[in-house]
Amino acid sequence: MLDDIIEDTVVNLLRLAVTELPRDVVQTIRAAFEQESNEVARDQLNAIIKNFQMAESTSTPLCQDTGTIIFYIEVGDKFPLFKILPKVFSTATKRATKIVPLRPNAVHPFTGRNSGDNTGRYIPYLNWEIVSGDTLQITAFPKGGGSENMCAVKMLNPGLGIKGIKRFVVDAVIEAGGKPCPPVFLGIGIGGGADISLKLAKKALLRPLDIPHKEADVAKLEKELLTLTNMTGIGPMGLGGDTTVLGVFVEYAHRHPASLPVGIAFQCWAARKASARILSDGHVDFLTHNVKGG
Repeated sequence: MLDDIIEDTVVNLLRLAVTELPRDVVQTIRAAFEQESNEVARDQLNAIIKNFQMAESTSTPLCQDTGTIIFYIEVGDKFPLFKILPKVFSTATKRATKIVPLRPNAVHPFTGRNSGDNTGRYIPYLNWEIVSGDTLQITAFPKGGGSENMCAVKMLNPGLGIKGIKRFVVDAVIEAGGKPCPPVFLGIGIGGGADISLKLAKKALLRPLDIPHKEADVAKLEKELLTLTNMTGIGPMGLGGDTTVLGVFVEYAHRHPASLPVGIAFQCWAARKASARILSDGHVDFLTHNVKGG
């Protein structure tokens, strides 16, 4: 049954996301270790490498904080079972919480009661996009609390322009310091509105690390922000060094003439995400991880 295939795939994506880093993230961290000149920073990066090696070999979560469960979903307009998908994602999250296992992180904001299974009002959170075709593409994106606490949004004076954006980003990285468990990845959303900019910032974190923005001016800004934020010297775990930020990803939307919204989404070195594409005939392709039979 196709619904069972989808549910099993979602469970597998959550397992992969919290236990195995995508190959591009692994390569980026290893490269940072080789290039780091600060010995304390090298020790921290080496500990991170040992961490993700042990997590993968034992199929154990990379961090005790397995995050708030978020999914990005691209569903084809001809894909069947559209109506039951929200229930499938909820059921799969409950299963993954037990069998991976995932730490229960869904807490009622008023009573403080933990649901115990990582589900609740609007959780797991589903980001939908309708596309043409008959496929379903899913990205599991469990977001840890430490990096999430450092996310920021600001309505800049439009006259500040690109210089104002750069200053806001660098100031946010300095203020965050070691709290988001650096080295970090930064998603930057510009324009749209306050809510849109932060949503774009978080979605930007899904882009593969070796793919710059398709527009030259935006790609240039990404490189400049990477250089500027690493000049802060915060370093791995806030202990100093060359490597504070591993990657910067910028996305934008057209804005109102009177406002310049900028959102910043921090992601710790454990950039947990896993993607798969499901065809309407039930075939599954895993896109970010090597999975036997996938």
